[in-house]
This record gives sequence, C-alpha cells and structure tokens, in this order.
Amino acid sequence: MSNMEAALKEAMTIEGAIGVALVDYSSGMALGTLGNSKELDLNVAAAGNTDVVRAKMRTMEMLNLHNETIEDILITLTGQYHLIRPLTHRSSKGIFFYLALDRHRANLAMARHIIRKVEENLEI
Repeated sequence: MSNMEAALKEAMTIEGAIGVALVDYSSGMALGTLGNSKELDLNVAAAGNTDVVRAKMRTMEMLNLHNETIEDILITLTGQYHLIRPLTHRSSKGIFFYLALDRHRANLAMARHIIRKVEENLEI
C-alpha cells in the first residue's frame, strides 16, 4: 500500500468522515480519493475547493502576508464540515487535504489534530 493510500485510509477513520481527497491545486485534480457517500462527488469537490485555496493564496499575496501560511480552511455547512489543509512539506507543496465530515458525528478539534498527524507522516 502506498503512503498516500495509507494516509487516505487513516483520514477516513476520523469519526464522522464522509470522504477525503489529496488534491493538486495547480491542476485541480484529485491525486487520490476515498469515501463512500453517494451525495459527495470527491472529484468535483477537489476541483471546486482548488478555487477556494487559490483565492485565499491570492488574497494573502495582496495583503502582503508573506510570513504567514494557511494552516487550514474550514467551510461550515448546516450538516457538514469541509476541512481544507494545504500540505507544508517541501515534497508536497501545491497539494492539499480535503476532508468532508458529518457535522453531527464529528469532533472538529479532533479531526484537525488527526489530519495534522496524518500530514506529518505523508510523503508524496
């Protein structure tokens, strides 16, 4: 099993996880996805959330926030949390984790903690 597959599987063990993807935000393509929800097309989510990441990067540039990095971006829906976490390792620049959670079952703080740990062990 590749390191990426292991990372996706580990992310899916987070309580309330609906789906997870590793996404290249230069192309908007999902490098890998895992999830079993019929309501959530992870490839569409990957492409759409690429726009979110790019917009935030542009905004930070316009604000001259050169010493800052995005830790994560949270989108809160009535029934779901969507967590976007750009990877920071040199070998994984330009890639982000996308994690969709069932808001009623998930512990957001724990999910953020676990996804940070998964990122530390991921090599792409």
